[in-house]
Amino acid sequence: MKLKQRVVVLCAVLLLLGLAKIFLLDGGEGSVASRRDLRAFRKMEAGLTLSRAARLTHTLQSPWEIASQWVGPREVYPEETPELAAVLMALSSARVERADVGYKGTQLKALLVLDGGQKVVFKPKRYTRDYVVEGEPYAGYDRHNAEVAAFHLDRILGFRRAPLVVGRYVNLRTEIKPVATDQLLSTFLMQGNNTCFYGKCYYCRESEPACAEGETMEGSLTLWLPDVWPLQKHRHPWGRTYREGKLARWEYDESYCEAVKKMPPYDAGPRLLDVIDTAIFDYLIGNADRHHYESFQDDGGGSMLILLDNAKSFGNPALDERSILAPLYQCCMVRVSTWNRLNLLRSGALSSAMRQALAFDPITPILAEPHLAALDRRLSGIIATVKQCMETQGPDNTLIEDQIILPHP
Repeated sequence: MKLKQRVVVLCAVLLLLGLAKIFLLDGGEGSVASRRDLRAFRKMEAGLTLSRAARLTHTLQSPWEIASQWVGPREVYPEETPELAAVLMALSSARVERADVGYKGTQLKALLVLDGGQKVVFKPKRYTRDYVVEGEPYAGYDRHNAEVAAFHLDRILGFRRAPLVVGRYVNLRTEIKPVATDQLLSTFLMQGNNTCFYGKCYYCRESEPACAEGETMEGSLTLWLPDVWPLQKHRHPWGRTYREGKLARWEYDESYCEAVKKMPPYDAGPRLLDVIDTAIFDYLIGNADRHHYESFQDDGGGSMLILLDNAKSFGNPALDERSILAPLYQCCMVRVSTWNRLNLLRSGALSSAMRQALAFDPITPILAEPHLAALDRRLSGIIATVKQCMETQGPDNTLIEDQIILPHP
């Protein structure tokens, strides 16, 4: 065979191999990675529907002890959690032992202690489900329902990096005020027949309280992570400046990712891929406010990026803030497992799974229909972005195998 013919044949073989990888990682079921990820997807589907009647009857452990044992360096809860519904229902109904102002931050919240000593963060309802937050993509108050929706999206995506969240109704007069600290009580007031409070935070104002309907307030409860897993705060490398007229470097430097790759902890280990997963997650929910993030302390870069504080999400279903995806389209890389999961959620499967998961929550409906439609639309945009990366630099450089597994302590 002549040299020219050999070159042509070799090029054809390489092209076929590349196309085969794209096929196998684009909804196909032939590769080992695809089969593994398909099995994980089917497990997620099987466990998606939760029962409000679920209770812990087979163990002497408290729901808080069970949830605490789930936490590991790379997950907040494991792939299979038959007790999840019971733990969430306990969160939604356990007696409140103590109520205080929230920990430091910019948004209104309360720190509650439930029966058995379990700390939780309570975020009150501020908006109706169909309210559209106009302005900047990070504008407005925290949305309590966004915390609930984000947790279930974390389940569906298979990340398992978001703390447990459930919706709850609390009676401010009978459940909160009798056990509230003086500092929290001093922020209570009445507006007409409605009981309100404004708490203590950077933006908390007496003129802008959160109000119950009468005495009953709707909100979300986020389970506090175990104290044996102390958190470490990091500045997000793709954070915004929040200053008019001043851009962050990533907003004007398309080669910014190359600089990030040279900085610890992004120069080795799973953290950069976690940042890209988080960008995908945040784009889906419309969260442009992740200026910092948390991992576990002293992790050597191996800890997951924990998906905390997701309440600046689901504000405007018509706004697809593409800049949230900057880590993805500037680095042009994504985990194989994430790519496979995204492909399995195409064609309306994502919004369908969200409807199924959210139907369980005590304060359902969680999201208005336009927000569910936005999830499917944004997913299509993410898939198109990854495909563009594969076209420009090849699937081998875009789709990254990352199977880091760290044991529980």
